[in-house]
Amino acid sequence: MNGRQTADDALSPLPSIAVIIVNYGTAQLALDAAASALAQDLPGRRLHVHLVDNASPGTDAAHLGAEIAARGWQDRVTFWPEQINHGFGRGNNVVLSALAQAAKAPDYVLLLNPDAVLEADALSRLAALLDRRPEVTGVGAGISQPDGRPVTAAFRFPSALGEFEATACFGPVSRFLHRHRIPLPPDHPEGPVDWVAGAAVLFRFSALRAVGFFDPAFFLYFEEVDLMRRLQAQAGPIWYLPTARVRHIEGASTGVQSGIHRPRPAYWFDSWHLYHRRAGGRPRALATALAHLAGALVNIAQTRLRGARPLLPPRHLRDFTALALRPLLSAERPSHD
Repeated sequence: MNGRQTADDALSPLPSIAVIIVNYGTAQLALDAAASALAQDLPGRRLHVHLVDNASPGTDAAHLGAEIAARGWQDRVTFWPEQINHGFGRGNNVVLSALAQAAKAPDYVLLLNPDAVLEADALSRLAALLDRRPEVTGVGAGISQPDGRPVTAAFRFPSALGEFEATACFGPVSRFLHRHRIPLPPDHPEGPVDWVAGAAVLFRFSALRAVGFFDPAFFLYFEEVDLMRRLQAQAGPIWYLPTARVRHIEGASTGVQSGIHRPRPAYWFDSWHLYHRRAGGRPRALATALAHLAGALVNIAQTRLRGARPLLPPRHLRDFTALALRPLLSAERPSHD
């Protein structure tokens, strides 16, 4: 099915939740994610899933459309077969913009990765937190690997010292700068944080609309950090709720996974540069880029002294210098500033 909200959804007086799943090349995982959302027990609420195919290669769009029909999901799932790959933020914006024009917009919007599966009560827990804390604009779930091990799902905003610690990846440095580390521990407790992992985040739709949804200048990466930075500044805090759990297969769509030794794609550096220009302006972004490179040099030096391989993606110094630092050194302001 390709369309907008059904008439019943638009006229329903019940609180509603829209779930948005943006697929690229992971059709079966996206179907599993949708099934986990449809299986949630949500008394008194309406739930509708929006499944976007971001112009996946191969037969994903045809497969998703056929499966929605075969499973009898037509009344509960709207399928959006896009003709171009919008990236993550713009892919979500396709649905968010349409919901803003609907006769009745949803109360809450869950952004769910196609490689994430909600545990049985995850969505009800997230919604209950927004119900009881009207000042909170978004709440993120705790994340487990497929084997059940918890992973980091809450973070500090990036900073110069945080970037230095992250790229240095050296025990003494990390201990000294522990208050600036970007990732918070996997066992971080419930409460306000700077931002949460985008695998499963429930937002107030009114707050998303107030900040203009995702910044379309981002293709992939840092778009959720930017969104939550703007929400914090303009609408209200972001919370982390580790008792709401999802199982997540990191990087299934993008191929970028922690611990995997391959070069980062060019759009990662573009997004890094764009986020830091947006968040702090050119001088602060330049200082953060230099701290990032300094940490990388520490990483290379200390690992080589130990006869180990640097804990950086291949070509990282070259790529970061060319694609993130050089634009900051240019006197010309980028068009997206």
